[in-house]
Amino acid sequence: MNEIELSSLDLRYKGYRMRDRAVEARLLASIAERGILTPLEGVDVEQRPWLLNGFKRWRCARRLGLATAPYVSLGEDAALGIVALLRASNDRALSLLEQAGFVDELKRLHGMNLVQIAEVLSRSKAWVSLRLGLLAEMTPTVRGKLFAGAFPVYAYMYSVRPFMRINGTGVEALEPFVTALSGKGLSVREIEHLAQGYFRGPAALREQIASGNVELPLRHLKQAEAHGDGCTPFEQAMLTDIEQALKYMQRVMNKSPDPRLESAAFRAQAQLLLSGVLERGVAFFQSVRQLHDRCGQA
Repeated sequence: MNEIELSSLDLRYKGYRMRDRAVEARLLASIAERGILTPLEGVDVEQRPWLLNGFKRWRCARRLGLATAPYVSLGEDAALGIVALLRASNDRALSLLEQAGFVDELKRLHGMNLVQIAEVLSRSKAWVSLRLGLLAEMTPTVRGKLFAGAFPVYAYMYSVRPFMRINGTGVEALEPFVTALSGKGLSVREIEHLAQGYFRGPAALREQIASGNVELPLRHLKQAEAHGDGCTPFEQAMLTDIEQALKYMQRVMNKSPDPRLESAAFRAQAQLLLSGVLERGVAFFQSVRQLHDRCGQA
């Protein structure tokens, strides 16, 4: 471990690490009191250090006027440094998106294919494929908003991204919604309300949300959920059933590619249950389509 000049660090991988202002504020207070206890990590390429891990510490140090910080080199090859970082990602708590960014870097700039990445990381091909597919479904703008901490990742993954599959919505259709709501400090639940209105509601509501005027749409959507809309008890029960169906459809779709679903016991039981789902699928979607058409005529 050595001390390194902060101004000498190459920050080309800054966009691969997510920002969290609340965490950074706590870290700033800790560094101000005790200094940087955990060294920054990077790779020394052509005699210049490229920072891979420690961007929050770097920003805090700069804000505090520090000139140097402890530093550990992971080698002189960028690809091998990224591999070392990913292999130890559980210890360093890389998020799913951060892992995806570095996996994509290995594929695009270092010419490694899916099988090679899986082998060098000691991961399954499904693990690598999930992360490559995740970034492939994002526009550069959406990716930038998520990595900058302007839009909650959880809300994107579980309230926004599923609409690409449910509605057949293209990747580009998500960008106006994410852009309009970024930086507004909305909760995951509020974003879920607005996503339902934006992707399922009328064009006027979609236009209002896309323009960034979310207070009135959010109020109306919350009032509707609070059952202040004149529905009968039977209708309210049906709305609850539909909401639950949508919720569990999203959960099943999100979890299905997970490589942890691999035991023989799980596969045997899941196959029986899924057979029942598939048998009822045509009739289910026919009835849902008929109800959807009826509601659209109201």
